[in-house]
Amino acid sequence: MFIKQIYTSCLSQASYYIESDGEAIIIDPIRDSNLYTDLVKSRNTRVKYIFETHFHADFISGHLDLKNILNSEIVFGSIADTSYDIIKAENNTIFNIGSVKIKVLHTPGHTPESVCYLLYDLNNNEHCVFTGDTLFIGEVGRPDLAISSSVTQVDLASQLYDSIHNILMKLNDNVIVYPAHGPGSACGKSFSKETFSTIGEQKKKNYALQKMSKEQFIDVVLDGILSPPLYFSHDAKMNKEGYTETSKVIERNLRKFPIDNLEEEILNGAVILDVRSGNDFEQGFIKGSINITKTFQSFATWVGAVIPFNKNIIIVCYPGEEEEVISRLARVGYENVLGIITDFDAISPNKINKINSIHPKEMGSSNFSDAIFLDVRKPIELETVGKVDGAINIRLQELSDNLSNLDPEKKYLVYCAGGYRSMIASSILKSNSFNSVYNIYGGFNCMQNYL
Repeated sequence: MFIKQIYTSCLSQASYYIESDGEAIIIDPIRDSNLYTDLVKSRNTRVKYIFETHFHADFISGHLDLKNILNSEIVFGSIADTSYDIIKAENNTIFNIGSVKIKVLHTPGHTPESVCYLLYDLNNNEHCVFTGDTLFIGEVGRPDLAISSSVTQVDLASQLYDSIHNILMKLNDNVIVYPAHGPGSACGKSFSKETFSTIGEQKKKNYALQKMSKEQFIDVVLDGILSPPLYFSHDAKMNKEGYTETSKVIERNLRKFPIDNLEEEILNGAVILDVRSGNDFEQGFIKGSINITKTFQSFATWVGAVIPFNKNIIIVCYPGEEEEVISRLARVGYENVLGIITDFDAISPNKINKINSIHPKEMGSSNFSDAIFLDVRKPIELETVGKVDGAINIRLQELSDNLSNLDPEKKYLVYCAGGYRSMIASSILKSNSFNSVYNIYGGFNCMQNYL
């Protein structure tokens, strides 16, 4: 038996490859098919099934691409409804993979259709459980993503309690827990840094698995949940209804954008996504651009958090990075790319804007005596790390929806923890005609020395 965790840091996501006697399954794959096809080829195996734990909201699954490439069947839990052919597996259904077996465990709560997969070893002992977004390391899945007119987040939290306490916690303590996400994911509140653990360790250390009533569990799990990123509902829909073959998306979007059409497309509502470094961006960018640096680990997640899903996108990047950017956007369902600009020097100077960044030691100068501090961190960061007295706190994900609460005629000093989010925020403000915007280098981490 061979098990491999395939962890994609930019999505904080884990998929899995399980193999026995020349047969294999893949659990919760992302859209980068080569991650799996290269492994299958190198190990000379046949993939019988692609197992999905639920309809993912934070990324586009690779299940449909892999089904076509590997001629494998897709497996969901029994209440999953899709627009494509799947195997609907009833609770406790057993699938044979070579000499081992894997059991379907219905575990609703994160979503109604959520399931886990319990793998037995060659001696028919419980070996590990693939928990999807039901149980994480140090956390449980948020129960607010699949609410409807008939199902509330309280209903789902109640189901999650039952799934955790009546199913997963009754597994043997030495069973390995392999979740679908790790630290940095928006599918939970507080993750441990580990990407796997055991049932026994989670019973000891996971706050949600401690002894408490169902009512107490519901309260603690729902407390402090932040609103989900903008793209979550769209990704869940795409995973349920299907999507364009990924290779075709990349081929279609990998094209040079005609600079002469720039003004027209901006007027039509296109968003310019500049993925160059923050240092290069602040020195000069196309007016109206949003800066989300590609090299940052959570690049695609931040795109999903701040750029409306239905907007056409024009990408500005360095030469040679085009395909990588397109692929990473496709991971979270952004397929509407009008083209790519790599020759920034060809842009007319009258279309260029700049952002002023300052060192924290400059905050106290007379130049900024009338400035307003804008803190774009999460509220929990202010509580645990510290804050600036009098600062306005609007977390980055909610900034665009709260611009009406800010005065574009005022001067703003924008900061986050280290500087990445504040540059995104500064670019959002500049694109909305806030002219006196100053990004603070190093963020609050550096500012503390000068407060």
